[in-house]
Amino acid sequence: MSAAAERLGTTARMLRYREALGLVPPTKEQPTGRGHRHRRFSEDDLDAVSAGLELERAYGIPPTALAFALRVLAEPAILARIRSFGERVGRLAPAPARAMDFEKQKALRLLQGREQPRQGPPGPVPPGRR
Repeated sequence: MSAAAERLGTTARMLRYREALGLVPPTKEQPTGRGHRHRRFSEDDLDAVSAGLELERAYGIPPTALAFALRVLAEPAILARIRSFGERVGRLAPAPARAMDFEKQKALRLLQGREQPRQGPPGPVPPGRR
């Protein structure tokens, strides 16, 4: 890990911290079961970690903020709560109602109506319901 950390311009400790936060691609290596395992980083792994480091520098954020941003993107329930908060404090405009969402809801209502079994033959239509 120290050779990879040196190539990335960070420390092995910080690399392990990033790994714990989920900012390092998971290893494909099987643990040997003998003490501390030494992880081998592929070029793709180093490129991914480097991209994370660049995002942190570009936006002036700590690794925990980047880890949380990934969590928000991966978990729709958290994304919805963050969006709602952003709307409440005026940082985000309310999401526009989409025509497709309306049509989807309409189709679901129609389908639910068809799934209910009819009870007996249709009778006369009461006055005022034509």
